[in-house]
Amino acid sequence: MEQQSNHVTSCQKVRTRSITPPPGANPKGGAVDKSSKNSAQLLSSRLLQWISMAQSGAIEASGDNARDEVGGQEKAVSDPADWVSIQVLRQLTSAAAVLIEFPNWQVRPHTEADYAWSRPFGLVEKPGMYPNEPEAWVYCDKFSYEEGETVSLKTHTTAETYDIEIIRDGFRPITVYLKTGLPGRRCDTPNDAYATGCGWPEALRIHLEEGRWESAFYLVIIRIKEFHGRIHEREGFFIVKDKQRNGPNVSTADFVLIHATSTLLAYNDWGGANHYRGISDGYQDDEPSPLSSTQRPIARGMLKIPQNAPREASGPMKVQMGDTPRYPSLEYSWYFRYSRHYADAGWATYERPFVVWAEKNGYRVHHLTQSDLHTEPGCLAGYKAAVCVGHDEYWSWEQRDTMDAFVNSGGKLARFGGNYIWQVRFDDALQTQYCYRVPQADPETERNPTRVTTFWDCPMIGRPGAQTVGLTGMMGCYTRYGMASPRSSGGFQVYRPDHWALAGTSLRYGDSFGTDPVNLAAFEVDGVDYYFKKGLPYPTGHDGAPTSLEIIAMCPATFGERDISGGREPIGGPLREVVEVIELGFEGSEIPDYLRDREYGSGMVASFTKEKGEVFCAGTCEWVAGLIRRDDFTELITKNVLDSFSGKRDKAV
Repeated sequence: MEQQSNHVTSCQKVRTRSITPPPGANPKGGAVDKSSKNSAQLLSSRLLQWISMAQSGAIEASGDNARDEVGGQEKAVSDPADWVSIQVLRQLTSAAAVLIEFPNWQVRPHTEADYAWSRPFGLVEKPGMYPNEPEAWVYCDKFSYEEGETVSLKTHTTAETYDIEIIRDGFRPITVYLKTGLPGRRCDTPNDAYATGCGWPEALRIHLEEGRWESAFYLVIIRIKEFHGRIHEREGFFIVKDKQRNGPNVSTADFVLIHATSTLLAYNDWGGANHYRGISDGYQDDEPSPLSSTQRPIARGMLKIPQNAPREASGPMKVQMGDTPRYPSLEYSWYFRYSRHYADAGWATYERPFVVWAEKNGYRVHHLTQSDLHTEPGCLAGYKAAVCVGHDEYWSWEQRDTMDAFVNSGGKLARFGGNYIWQVRFDDALQTQYCYRVPQADPETERNPTRVTTFWDCPMIGRPGAQTVGLTGMMGCYTRYGMASPRSSGGFQVYRPDHWALAGTSLRYGDSFGTDPVNLAAFEVDGVDYYFKKGLPYPTGHDGAPTSLEIIAMCPATFGERDISGGREPIGGPLREVVEVIELGFEGSEIPDYLRDREYGSGMVASFTKEKGEVFCAGTCEWVAGLIRRDDFTELITKNVLDSFSGKRDKAV
């Protein structure tokens, strides 16, 4: 069993600033007034109170009674709901925002600018976190099963009884299982369940009878009724794999979708922490957990979310001169009590929109998870094409081995996703994912340097990410996100209009597609080191990308957001973080020219052949936004790729 390192990864400068303690705090440090709730409870109650007051008309949000003080602006707010939204944003972004239980209220270490995703406020899902609120959660013992296997459901609830509904989700959701009136049970849960798992006992066994459970994504709903009659639901999931996946040809599917479960594990903050935050450092910048357990529920919003919920990209929001950075999905998560990471990973934001579109357009889709690629080297053998979509950030060495072998033997990989950066490891039981991010923190660095959990381009790994998918997140990064290229077109600019993937689109050299309000090239994107010759981009190959790579289209990107306000405004993806990771990854080695002092990158759409197979890579997390918003260019390019790779029609040349 790997041990969690206590290594602090930050090499940022430290300064201090004075703060004012909130009511109930001890300004001399030490004990806090016992009547004070913890910060999450207090904030939650404040927001609920504001919302209730706004809805009841108790707030007279006009004139001097409610002013927008975000970003120093003084303007009247006419709508009570807008006033509530402003209060949420102020609590989220204010430089004066503090925790209730600081160890010292006079001064605190301060690592340059606070930024939005460092704030520990927001929904924290774990039993007992919010007294007197109803609780109901469910998870399965595995992510995927075959027909004939048995699903073991683990549940916890404060209700006397609960219902379980299982929905075969997709274009036409169908309820395939329903059981009501199950006896409720409260379960003891470890404080570090995010890392070690919940350990809840089995509550229900469901046999997947052969012939009745097709390969698909299944949403597991746990449902209770609150004391006043309102329905309370939370979600779990599992995937059913096709038994013929290892055969010579699975003729019943056009392609197999690989669910990005390693990225889901990285962002799942149920239990209080994930690979990004949750472990308190005593101040505002809480620390990440390098361990993420599969044996716990999935955070609210990752499996089911209203279809109009904001995505991570800035979307159609116009950024005016002097505007404060905004992160719509983060604000939405505060207002409606979803996980702050709901839009970072998961079925609801990424895979589901793609599956809905594909099934609606007549494609037959099978399903696997990255965990299946990790444990079954031959799980892709029966398919002509594999597809990855959305936020596709984390992979294990074994997962890459499986995908590389598939492509090398003649398979086709269509990747409509972005941010290919990190290596992860698993324990033998596949119940814990490890990612330490920097070699100095990883206990395997000395024993097994090629498996160190940091970015793939780190020299001790020796396996650049671009070798598998053609592009890498280290050459792309952010665009139309916060203050990272906030006023870019949101689309890709075409450089090779004659490429087969663009057949029938009528796109010409220099044209753009997927622009605002579609915002196809947004959030996090992938690219390569490149140069121009006679107006065309070519890969240098310095970053491991194949020199045969055809760069079809591009967009501008930046490695991160600059702090231009001296810490007065939040930033979601600070440039200094990426720079720090690169410096630590190359510690003891010379940083190569293509990475040294680099601040800007590019998102790309590209393709290349690899031995007997082929890869098409649209390197953006937000490709599915073009399908959701019915962008003609995005839809036709997607069809061209899927039809060619699945053998539905020959490639247009």
